[in-house]
Amino acid sequence: MIHSLFIINSSGDVFLEKHWRSVVSRSVCDYYLEAQRANPNDVPPVIATPHHYLISIQRGGVSLVAVCMQEVPPLFVIEFLHRVVDTFQDYFSDCTESVIKENYVVVYELLDEMLDNGFPLATESNILKELIKPPNILRTIANTVTGKSNVSDSLPTGQLSNIPWRRTGVKYTNNEAYFDVVEEVDAIIDKAGVTVFAEIQGYIDCCIKLSGMPDLTLSFMNPRLFDDVSFHPCVRFRRWEAERVLSFIPPDGNFRLMSYHISSQSVVAIPIYVRHNLSIKTGEQGRLDVTVGPKQTLGRAVEGVKIEILMPKCILNCCLTSNQGKYNYDPVSKILHWDIGRIDVTKLPNIRGSVSIATGANTSEINPSINVHFTINQLAISSLKVNRLDMYGEKYKPFKGVKYITKAGRFQIRM
Repeated sequence: MIHSLFIINSSGDVFLEKHWRSVVSRSVCDYYLEAQRANPNDVPPVIATPHHYLISIQRGGVSLVAVCMQEVPPLFVIEFLHRVVDTFQDYFSDCTESVIKENYVVVYELLDEMLDNGFPLATESNILKELIKPPNILRTIANTVTGKSNVSDSLPTGQLSNIPWRRTGVKYTNNEAYFDVVEEVDAIIDKAGVTVFAEIQGYIDCCIKLSGMPDLTLSFMNPRLFDDVSFHPCVRFRRWEAERVLSFIPPDGNFRLMSYHISSQSVVAIPIYVRHNLSIKTGEQGRLDVTVGPKQTLGRAVEGVKIEILMPKCILNCCLTSNQGKYNYDPVSKILHWDIGRIDVTKLPNIRGSVSIATGANTSEINPSINVHFTINQLAISSLKVNRLDMYGEKYKPFKGVKYITKAGRFQIRM
């Protein structure tokens, strides 16, 4: 399936390559780099060359390009590449060029275990951590002195069972199951405050620390909200189609149970508003006035608010005053950053002041945009609610917890 994998940095240099079936020249990446130069923000995920297919993703400032000799299901390969990045982030807390270079040995060991002769083999984090120990300073020093590697001498217990994602013989003193329902709001709002586009990308992350072999059933109050879903392999898909409940034997530890998509704009509530005014006249100083406030948050606090305003090229500098948070303006990138933090509803955040305009600049066509970042705890903006969690197969009673988080995805307001 996958013959080779190339990891490319933002400068277009291949800094890591791994081959499984046969050695493919790195010159094949020229097709990808050519497509990237033509349109940096929209590189085709599948590129057909005379003798290969290039399937790629971009994450963390690096590009992962898989090379296939024959036609393969592209979404299968894309999902595997995302799983590779998730594994690197789990092991090294990040997936950047510098982090990968610092952990070359562990990276190659992981790629050897994750793919066997080009086909996915072990992709679960808890299984991989039994095979390859995560790096730390003491283990690195010991391996350097003794000449040993991070690879375990024994096969993980999960690889020998009919449930490959879960270890056997798991025991915990405190049996706990935590679920984080995270929703990211993508929206485009026009000058008049009317929602042009809105959708929700959500996912449920789990931390399961349960003894034995528990069989869990998770149900929702309103499962018909979902427009599109994708599941962890542990979920029984037929039961979801028939009853709209999640039935699964969970992996041990942290994993993503499901991802979902909600595109019905009638369901997507906009939790924050931005009142803005930018007046610019030729040959004069302009005025900027921006106010931020909560809209539909059900009384929940809006935290971690950050505003990024992409100013017109004719703006040289800004002299502003904010009643909350700090701001800075980069005259090179023309981006105004305003870090608000938590919104105080008794005194809404406001920033105002003058902006300097270049002499002779054309101010007739100016359309700046505002990118908004925020977090709302204990709120699912789609009104999704977990109904109950039942456990079968074990006799103990676990502690269960559900947390809801709403965040801004690509949230843009046009001025």
